Amino acid sequence: MTSDTHIAPLTLPDTRARRIIEQLLAGSGVTLNGNQPWDLRVYHPDFFSRVLHQGTLGLGEAYMDGWWECDRIDEMACRLLLHGLGERAHTPTERLMYRLQSGFFNLQSKARAYIVGEAHYDLGNDLFERMLDPTLCYSCGYWKEARNLHEAQRAKLELACRKLDLHPGMRVLDIGCGWGSFAEHAARHHGVEVTGITISKEQAALARERCEGLPVEIRLQDYRELGGRFDRIVSIGMFEHVGHRNYATYFATVERLLAEDGLFLLHTIGSNSSEITADPWINKYIFPNGVLPSAADIARTSEGRLLMEDWQNFGADYDRTLIAWLANVDEHWHEIADNYNERTRRMFRYYLSVCAGGFRARHMQLWQVVFSRGRLGRYDAPR
Repeated sequence: MTSDTHIAPLTLPDTRARRIIEQLLAGSGVTLNGNQPWDLRVYHPDFFSRVLHQGTLGLGEAYMDGWWECDRIDEMACRLLLHGLGERAHTPTERLMYRLQSGFFNLQSKARAYIVGEAHYDLGNDLFERMLDPTLCYSCGYWKEARNLHEAQRAKLELACRKLDLHPGMRVLDIGCGWGSFAEHAARHHGVEVTGITISKEQAALARERCEGLPVEIRLQDYRELGGRFDRIVSIGMFEHVGHRNYATYFATVERLLAEDGLFLLHTIGSNSSEITADPWINKYIFPNGVLPSAADIARTSEGRLLMEDWQNFGADYDRTLIAWLANVDEHWHEIADNYNERTRRMFRYYLSVCAGGFRARHMQLWQVVFSRGRLGRYDAPR
């Protein structure tokens, strides 16, 4: 079953699980088997008990299995979050297990650092090349004056370069360089030398290819293994993988590597709460062991090491970015359909849609934070 299938949904069963789900949805604007684009159409009789017992994990897996459909999952997710179903949708067992795991174990230790690379970023460059724009930026674009995704991503890269006040000949470290988007842009347009690190073999290979002929070195390396000294440091869309037990180590590493008069730009998704949690479905299928930092997490663990110079929030722009990625997936999937199964396609559609709804509801934020080591003088961040 595909997202544009319009067969009739099943007659809703008269069960306790169905009545409980309907009670949870009451007042959200989302109805079962309704006619609005954000309404949820049910195609399997066990859908209700699965969601009731497994929470958001069951909801996401049921979509991957074709048990339900919705024309606008992004709008459905936004309405449910605004209705207050975010934390309530996670079962007590889910919340307890993740907190116990993250409390007793370092889920983002050196030994586990490459898990997310292998599980997600190494999935296939052919997929990401079709989902993303030509810069291959896999992070929020800057839509202030942009008319399309490519302009938004180029604007984001240039904004970061301007905030870092780059000059030719500077040595720049890119922590979590992805497919080399920032490294290529900064080296080509600002004349700097860039060292980029990633924990994804597929990203590293393509980044080296894209940056060939430029003063760029791409390494398959964990940030905790780095040495040297850099005039500027940037980290775009990587801090979400660091984990609360490693925040202090992360900022200590940046402090050690950053020149005395240097600048560091941190670009990260942020949580409205300091509670240690992760969506079970996202944790299992998209970003294993990922944790979103809160503003308090960043401020507390950078304190005494780095001086915060500027903080900008443009989280609303992630909504537009994700919807643009979703449109690309839908438009180009036929080109790679032989390489992936239908469940993978639905996994990506669900992931992009739900996250877009989360940012639309302001359930998550996107921050760019600029730090120094306490250099003298005033700092004015461009916008």
